[in-house]
Amino acid sequence: MPPTYRIEPYPLNDIADSVSGAPSAGATILHSPGRLERLLRAGEFVVTAETTPPVSTDPEAVLARARCLEGVADAVNVTDGAGARAHLSSLTTAGILARAGIEPVLQFTVRDRNRLALQGDLLGAAASGVPNILCLRGDDASNGDQPETKMVHDLESRELMALARRLRDDGRLPSGRAIDRPPELLIGGADAPVDPGPDWRPDSLRAKIAAGADFFQTQFCFDIDMVRRYMARLRDEGVLEGRYFLIGIGPIASAKSARWMNANLFGVEVPDATLRRLDGADDQRREGLRICVELIDQLKDVPGVSGAHLMGPGIEQAAAEAIAESGILGERGAS
Repeated sequence: MPPTYRIEPYPLNDIADSVSGAPSAGATILHSPGRLERLLRAGEFVVTAETTPPVSTDPEAVLARARCLEGVADAVNVTDGAGARAHLSSLTTAGILARAGIEPVLQFTVRDRNRLALQGDLLGAAASGVPNILCLRGDDASNGDQPETKMVHDLESRELMALARRLRDDGRLPSGRAIDRPPELLIGGADAPVDPGPDWRPDSLRAKIAAGADFFQTQFCFDIDMVRRYMARLRDEGVLEGRYFLIGIGPIASAKSARWMNANLFGVEVPDATLRRLDGADDQRREGLRICVELIDQLKDVPGVSGAHLMGPGIEQAAAEAIAESGILGERGAS
């Protein structure tokens, strides 16, 4: 059976008591029953990680990958057809994690489902104990291992955000039919930090916020100075108020992996200084993990950054090690 959550809203002052030891000024209604939102609202620096569903029907295969993140990551993203390849259903995987006490962020791509299927899966996510979703376009199927796949794109990712918010806040399907128990979901969107020029404007972010995004997880960004400039610009543009930004990083396995990321991932540039560190290391995996820990520590001090999101294929164990070594959980407990 999926975990049973309270139907009534959660006041923020109760959350602040349990998370940071001090009540907040005034009560705010939360969108979800999840711990991730409670931490974000309480002003804690959060760390999320990522898992890819296995090509298996065994629930234990899911937990074998993700169990190392239990009690370490504040939430665990479940990818949805990553690389345009088939895996165990992301919704099923997220439900397995939720039942095991590992809070999921269920990634929803609009590549594979029409609006009716998306509505059903949004309801199914909430019924399965999933408190967080991330709305994405999805990798191009022509780059996957079944390139003849037809992509759906009945909705765009912003329209999915708006759909999720409508189901949650209005308690009705687009047809007008009432939902007996509306889904309680924290709605996420993707972002890609850039070095903003004088004419740059965060139009895409504003559109996603208007659609319903409550938080953002970003593409990889290993340049902490660029993150500072980007977040300062978002602050100046008035985008940060009431929204939470988790910057994408990860423990890079090797200099070869870093160069592959530079060549193949849009908008990603691992700095030359990082490449030199990896090239010169006797143990490149260990050095990549050390760099990730340093980035977590640096991100904590960037105004407007609410957390770090650790990504990468087969990243679970390395992400758990990086989070543990960062000491972030011990610092939170001491606050």
